[in-house]
Amino acid sequence: MTFDVVTIFPAMIAQALAAGVLGRAIETGILDVKVHDLRDFAGDRHRIVDDVPYGGGPGMVLKAAPVFRALDAIEAARGATLRVVLTSPQGVRFAQAAARRLAACSGLVLLCGRYEGFDDRLRARIDEELSIGDYVLTGGELPALVILEAVGRLVPGVVGDQQSVAEESFSRGLLDFPHYTRPAEVVARQADGAGAEVLRVPDVLLSGNHAAIRRWRKREALVRTLARRPDLLAGATLDVEEREILRELEEEGTGASDGRD
Repeated sequence: MTFDVVTIFPAMIAQALAAGVLGRAIETGILDVKVHDLRDFAGDRHRIVDDVPYGGGPGMVLKAAPVFRALDAIEAARGATLRVVLTSPQGVRFAQAAARRLAACSGLVLLCGRYEGFDDRLRARIDEELSIGDYVLTGGELPALVILEAVGRLVPGVVGDQQSVAEESFSRGLLDFPHYTRPAEVVARQADGAGAEVLRVPDVLLSGNHAAIRRWRKREALVRTLARRPDLLAGATLDVEEREILRELEEEGTGASDGRD
């Protein structure tokens, strides 16, 4: 899958992609990511890509023409018409469903907003606008990286264990179940004279009973989702056993708290 990121701060993107899962996927060629400096498409020797807004007001606005030239160059180099995504606080809230949808594309172009935003005529070449949350950042580079990672890790081969991708939070509308690793006991806090606070792994995970472990994990995922994000359950994909567990939890009144009061 190809990604093209257009930004006036290419180093912010390049540095973030130099390590981790995405870095390995780029190095091995599973993902093809190119970062483009918008100033290279300014069209003047001063490399100016912004100007004052028509009608007055504070701040600067990114010009449409340099972006159009950048998109033309990217499409010519890739030899295809690509899906163009603008990172914008006015966009639709980005979620896992959108990541799955975009992962099915052959290539994406991510445009990073800055200043007061883009000349609105840019929307003639935009397929969709995405926001990562209801807050303000100084630019679209961090949202672009969030989208790139969320989408890129769904491409086969990027994450070594595809089962872990299929089972993680939001994949089916549920939060993930709790995870534990060795040792079976850890000291969380040393107490003065009253003994240490010891935290233990749930007994079921040490039992070797795989059927019981599977059911415990399903129950804990549902408990956690009920407590923290009950809104997700309306669109969750549940199997027969999970629907049965959910009925039990609702009858018990479980879900108001998951133990993190």
